[in-house]
Amino acid sequence: MAFLNLPDVKIHYELAGPENAPVVVFSNGLGTTLRMWEPQLQALTKHFRVLRTDTRGHGQSGVTPGPYNMEQLGWDVVHTLDALKIDRAHFCGLSLGGMIGMFLGVHAPERFQKLVFCNTAAKIGTAESWNTRIQNVQTGGITAVSNTVFERWLTADYRSAHPAESQRILAMLESANTEGYIACCAALRDADFRNDIAKIRVPCLAVAGTQDLTSPPAELQFLVNAIPGAGYVELPAAHVSNIEAAEEFTKHVLQFLLA
Repeated sequence: MAFLNLPDVKIHYELAGPENAPVVVFSNGLGTTLRMWEPQLQALTKHFRVLRTDTRGHGQSGVTPGPYNMEQLGWDVVHTLDALKIDRAHFCGLSLGGMIGMFLGVHAPERFQKLVFCNTAAKIGTAESWNTRIQNVQTGGITAVSNTVFERWLTADYRSAHPAESQRILAMLESANTEGYIACCAALRDADFRNDIAKIRVPCLAVAGTQDLTSPPAELQFLVNAIPGAGYVELPAAHVSNIEAAEEFTKHVLQFLLA
């Protein structure tokens, strides 16, 4: 296990792949850890140095007092690159990680070669829906919302066909740190990039899940229409498409990054 002491938080990270290969950063979704990217690791490390991190408040990274904001989470990525002496990298983020990528595309474009936004949106949910979730977790813990959230992550067909993997994903969610989860809910509640993403000039790919109820395909198409030259792919999956449609996801992301 490896850790970096950033200005105000300890970040857990893992690096894998050839030392001199181009770097790609993977950023996890709300309530998950860097382990969510394991389906991509074998294929990506043939071509890239893969940097996975636990977002502040998640996994083995530090849990600083909340609420958090997207600026804070975005600069965590830049500070991580600085600490590892990585000048430029590709970036791939899902849901919360995708919004972090939007911040980076607007505010630190010189540090990134290509950006992949997966199952995300320029604005996710409403203040009311996030405040309700925060209140539910404050009073009942993660398990008060985990089943509802989990059912939106993976389709019923996938959960039925892959019970062991589905249980692993649910366990990851239910082991999330309550305070870190709430703090990142606040970051998602307050983030709105709808008027900013047109500024992004880094090459982008948007990855949607046909059955994603949290960030429907229309939200990814909004990104594509707003960001000059952005590409789009839609996969047969719900919200966690890199797991449910792992093979197709990996293929499309690799094609984009290697082009």
